[in-house]
Amino acid sequence: MSSERKGELFSASNVSGEEKSWITAYCDGGSRGNPGPAGYGVYLEDAQGRKLDELSEFLGRKTNNFAEYSSLLAALDYALQHGITHLKVIADSELLVRQINGQYRVNSPELRPLYEEALHRIRQLKGFEIKHVLREKNQNADRLANLAMDKGTGRSSPTAPPQKTMRGFVKGGVIHLLDGELPDGVFVEIYPRR
Repeated sequence: MSSERKGELFSASNVSGEEKSWITAYCDGGSRGNPGPAGYGVYLEDAQGRKLDELSEFLGRKTNNFAEYSSLLAALDYALQHGITHLKVIADSELLVRQINGQYRVNSPELRPLYEEALHRIRQLKGFEIKHVLREKNQNADRLANLAMDKGTGRSSPTAPPQKTMRGFVKGGVIHLLDGELPDGVFVEIYPRR
């Protein structure tokens, strides 16, 4: 991508009236196994930092980079469907951010069509910015991506209400259930009874 074209696509407008119309999308994607069960999360805020919406989806067996691009595409799709003209994307994938900004080439045949579709959607906006942050600054999107992966793989999430109370005892540091079994990968909370 030429610097002239890059500047056209990714420069922010400085018109004061448009400052209020900027929406921020925190984007994240993940894959357990890479490739493995994958999902994305997008947390959207208005210019005042108020939550607008949350998006998440299980993607099946995909790579981490595929999931990251899927989160960006979901944010762009949301913006276009809701008449949002100025979108700021925050992502913890350095690869995604650098590819969209034209700093890295997209060599992967899996990612190339996603990259091209992202650029096509970005061109339909009046203003677009994308910024890399560390994972700690992207917790809402990370939470949503993990919820999508949990849901898609049948794992219960830490925020979901417990399905059933089970009884058991501890011997040698191992919990032994008295009534039933739990599938592998289920997270549990233990409340000691004395």
